[in-house]
Amino acid sequence: MIKWLGSKSAIMDTNSLFLAFQFTSPGPIIFEIGPLSIRWYGLLIASAVLIGVSLSGYLASRRQIDPELIGDLAIWLVIGAIPFARLYYVVFQWESYAQNPGNIIAIWKGGIAIHGAIIGGLIATLLFAKIKQIPFWQLTDIIAPSLILGQAIGRWGNFFNSEAFGSPTDLPWKLYIPPERRPDGFESYEYFHPTFLYESLWNLTIFALLITLFLKGLKGKYLLKPGTIFLVYLLTYSSGRIWIEGLRTDSLMLGSLKIAQLVSLTGMMLGLFGLIWLYGLKRTLPDIVQKSHPSESE
Repeated sequence: MIKWLGSKSAIMDTNSLFLAFQFTSPGPIIFEIGPLSIRWYGLLIASAVLIGVSLSGYLASRRQIDPELIGDLAIWLVIGAIPFARLYYVVFQWESYAQNPGNIIAIWKGGIAIHGAIIGGLIATLLFAKIKQIPFWQLTDIIAPSLILGQAIGRWGNFFNSEAFGSPTDLPWKLYIPPERRPDGFESYEYFHPTFLYESLWNLTIFALLITLFLKGLKGKYLLKPGTIFLVYLLTYSSGRIWIEGLRTDSLMLGSLKIAQLVSLTGMMLGLFGLIWLYGLKRTLPDIVQKSHPSESE
């Protein structure tokens, strides 16, 4: 729930133009029926998938691609993305899972990494494009807006699980973390940066940008080359993730380095290089299927 502290005295005390409020998770479980628990995390992931399939189907029709293919692709994406997302997380948290190997498959408790999901999803999309003989970059452009919207929705799963939060803060907006969820060394702190909210809002902004580019890029002077939407996604999401990850207290680590920041820096470089390749050097991205349609630019 969100507790509003926006009384006149509270606003005067903080000397801020913002209404002070704090986020407090009601817990990870929506309700229980006997041994069956319905969790917010699973509900949000399922909702993101359903919304994403519907949106991608619509965008596919605008690119003259059969929308029914998106339903087939969604199955491939789930099979590829979710296991990779879990595997990525478990590998970098192996010390914890080695002691409790039964928790490796307990994905409903949280613990998936979006970068792992992206890698698995791209592999699945590449295989699907090859089998169905559909240009790979066309598919990535169709999927990218749904992907970032799904990420915006999925981040709220971190809120309900009281995980993936930032460092302690006394800002007017803050996230309450129960004692049992606080990391070592931060037991005396109650409030932390709501990084789930920062990333969710950032992702929604990117979603608006990608949809605008997609729709304007179908005609006229805004004609876009295949791969543009995905490369913009890669560049913008990665740039935001770098600074948000800097606030996190529970990052996956490789020695003293935060894995997500390293991967995001790589994503930024790839996205920037790809856009320079398309529009600076005026070339096309290599594809497994060379096929064009009226909305593509040579």
